[in-house]
Amino acid sequence: MPPVTGALIGANVLVFVLQMSGSPWLVANFALWPPASGPYPGPGFEFWQLVTYSFLHGSLLHIGFNMLALYTFGRDVERLFGSAWYLRYYFVCVVTAAISHLVVTGWMGGSPYPTVGASGGVYGLLLAFGYYFPRRTVILLFPPVPLPARVFVTLFAALELWFGVTGTAAGIAHFAHLGGMLGGWLMIRARRSRRR
Repeated sequence: MPPVTGALIGANVLVFVLQMSGSPWLVANFALWPPASGPYPGPGFEFWQLVTYSFLHGSLLHIGFNMLALYTFGRDVERLFGSAWYLRYYFVCVVTAAISHLVVTGWMGGSPYPTVGASGGVYGLLLAFGYYFPRRTVILLFPPVPLPARVFVTLFAALELWFGVTGTAAGIAHFAHLGGMLGGWLMIRARRSRRR
């Protein structure tokens, strides 16, 4: 496994084990809280939460899916980008996911709940995988249908936009996922410009 992908998976698993110790301190201080949490528990927004939220997860299933996706798509993207650029790419996606979530949910009326999960970074990796390996076959989990990577990525982006706009599948940060893809798109454009 490439080193950065392995380190990210290890760090996420370690933090999740600490979360499972039962202390609410990690979520209270390092989840992504809205700027005006008001009377709700939590300190409100702090700048470090733009990154730290991505190492926290809400359940075993949540971290399981995210780490499976990080392993599946991150390995090839890291080998393509090189570890240093890949690390920058991943965290730009994480930060743009957080900012997109805060801006859109604030505009739509806000949410008093914290956001956690590596999905913003993972969706950025998904975009890069579909862009650079468009004909690679990816199999959906439910239902198990093989699709070309570019179709898979387009389908996921369209579903996230639909769910976000309609409010379907509440409790999932759909605009954070799209924000991660936005960050990935900006980084791919920057990489192409640099290579030219």
